[in-house]
Amino acid sequence: MAKADLVFTRGPVVTVDPARTRATSLAVVGDRIAAVGHDEVLELVGPDTEVVDLTGKLLVPGFQDAHIHAVSGGMELAECDLTGTVGVPEYLERIRAYADAHPDHTWITGGGWSMESFDGGLPTRQLLDSVVPDRPVLLSNRDHHGAWANTRALELAGLTADTPDPADGRIEREADGTPSGVLQEGAIGLVARLAPAATAEDRLAGLLRAQKLLHSLGITAWQDALLGSFGGMLDPADAYLTAARDGSLTARVTGAMWWDRERGAEQIDELVAKRAELKHGRFRAGSVKIMQDGIAENFTAALSSPYLDACGCATANTGISFVDPKALRAYVTELDALDFQVHFHALGDRAVREALDAVEAAVAANGRRGNRHHLAHLQVVHPDDIARFARLGAIANIQPLWAAHEPQMDELTIPFLGPERAAWQYPFGDLLRSGATLAAGSDWPVSSPDPLAGIHVAVNRRDPEAEDDRVFLPEQRLDLPGAIAAYTAGTAHVNGLDDTGTLVRGNLADLVVLDRDILTAPPEEIAEAKVERTYVGGRLVHSV
Repeated sequence: MAKADLVFTRGPVVTVDPARTRATSLAVVGDRIAAVGHDEVLELVGPDTEVVDLTGKLLVPGFQDAHIHAVSGGMELAECDLTGTVGVPEYLERIRAYADAHPDHTWITGGGWSMESFDGGLPTRQLLDSVVPDRPVLLSNRDHHGAWANTRALELAGLTADTPDPADGRIEREADGTPSGVLQEGAIGLVARLAPAATAEDRLAGLLRAQKLLHSLGITAWQDALLGSFGGMLDPADAYLTAARDGSLTARVTGAMWWDRERGAEQIDELVAKRAELKHGRFRAGSVKIMQDGIAENFTAALSSPYLDACGCATANTGISFVDPKALRAYVTELDALDFQVHFHALGDRAVREALDAVEAAVAANGRRGNRHHLAHLQVVHPDDIARFARLGAIANIQPLWAAHEPQMDELTIPFLGPERAAWQYPFGDLLRSGATLAAGSDWPVSSPDPLAGIHVAVNRRDPEAEDDRVFLPEQRLDLPGAIAAYTAGTAHVNGLDDTGTLVRGNLADLVVLDRDILTAPPEEIAEAKVERTYVGGRLVHSV
């Protein structure tokens, strides 16, 4: 056998391979793993072999993100950034400072504000007017299902008390009907369409900025959950193609093409054509993203029974199913027959059931075609639907960071779901015990893209930075090997990267070196671990 280009030794090595979960050494030849084992691997060390000593460290498969918006996240890093704080004075100071530093910008855009910072999760246009009265401002909240606009932006869009809500969104209003400054879901586009469009150069810069960050967190592959134009954002697919063609795309990327919910099956031929076009090197678009509902905090997640009001009484609102459930079954059946993967946004229990019903219809019509359909978010899952994931082969795409007590959960969600439904939230443990395959992602820039933070919450069901010591639904915790598997082998399965996600001979050498062995450390210290090195195909793409 040829001598290795790269050898890791003096372990530990976590393989995520059921046949041999732990090793101490691993060798790489070219872009592939040549051997996994113990001292015998050292026979592959030659005069030109780079040897990495793992003493006090841990080698794991490269992390993968099953649901992320990398290009938009990277672009937002260069805009008005409100992440990392929940203080309203800090928001206003950052907005003022950004506007002052960019006097040439005709619009102030960016985001990252948290709903917990404002009464009812609703900031006002007047607050924005107090720092930027003369230019339009539009700032997404951290979940990107709502946006905060100042008076100038609302005026430019022509929004008044007489403007009707769009079918897929809501304009929040003052007592007399005047728009108050918050736009929910599809209403964002009423204003966002007027903001200056990002250029192709902006999108490429955003991708490369994001890729650098994601590699620093040990992420070697991801699924971009929205290729297409939506909510004022232009399609980021051109950035991926450009980077794939010029070699600057070092990650492996699967793209989920946006299903236009204002159209029907006539768009499927266009998706077929785009799938053929959007394929080069490490990038391919073989998935279709269907957003079936909204989010619980703004009462647009689709529930099987009504939301409660602040007094605990049932309202008339059960959220929004963006795609008619009967039509959804027909669309998914046709997409499945054409060997598309379907990537559902399904957050409320009704949306989860509608998505599972659609997968079931496709399986009944087409048989099992192995297209690896997956449901992302899964905030509220009815217990009757847990077992359906394994039975249908539907993958549970989880965002673990959200499964913790924090103000948005405790103040803006639980009271409006009620105790029974609140106990159905993020049922990771039940899903895994039922035989479902788990994949994991971040939804960045909605929340941190750090897989170690996500693994920490999946295991502990507590935010690593929270002072609150309550555990959120502890029976739904994952063990650490299961959480690591979700971020590696599980997401590799979703992404169709079957020769990644586990450290076995012949697989691609997508690898991460952590600064400590998190399997022997206390579980409450998982998030303290840091990534020291990231490799994609045996090539070092990040080091400290």
